[in-house]
Amino acid sequence: MKPYIFPLLVLSLFLTGCTVAEQQAFNDASQNAASDNKPAAEQKKATNKLDLSNQKLTKIPDSVFKQTGLEELDISNNQITGAIQAEIRHLNNLKVLKADHNLMTGVPAEIGQLDNLEVLDLSNNKLTGLPNELGNLKSIKTLNLSGNNYSEQDLATIMKGLPIGVMIIK
Repeated sequence: MKPYIFPLLVLSLFLTGCTVAEQQAFNDASQNAASDNKPAAEQKKATNKLDLSNQKLTKIPDSVFKQTGLEELDISNNQITGAIQAEIRHLNNLKVLKADHNLMTGVPAEIGQLDNLEVLDLSNNKLTGLPNELGNLKSIKTLNLSGNNYSEQDLATIMKGLPIGVMIIK
């Protein structure tokens, strides 16, 4: 009997006044299919996304930082002030962080610990400085800083550590 190959599973969660809870990405059947020594192309994995945009948040709910399987976090178009909490470092699998259109004045150095981060959108905030640790983002492909008033000197220092070919949107 030929095993059934499960299609790509994309988990999207849209919250309005809800409490964020950890989610199970795979069920037993998909785990069994993946363990049958199938080629990598046939072993599709889940993409975990959390959309908290347009929620009038002033900070990221602490429960989000327990969702270590998250690959995409959208906190855009909120009212987040100060900086994202340092606990962002716990989201090791994060590939995309959309934090545009908030009221943030700073970026935590801990974002530099997100080794898998490919897209970081900090556009249209109130950033006046950038941490040098942004230069530690070795997987980054797109860094959007437009609509902020950061120091060009900060950006020049950061760029020295970034991979060649990163798209930086000023």
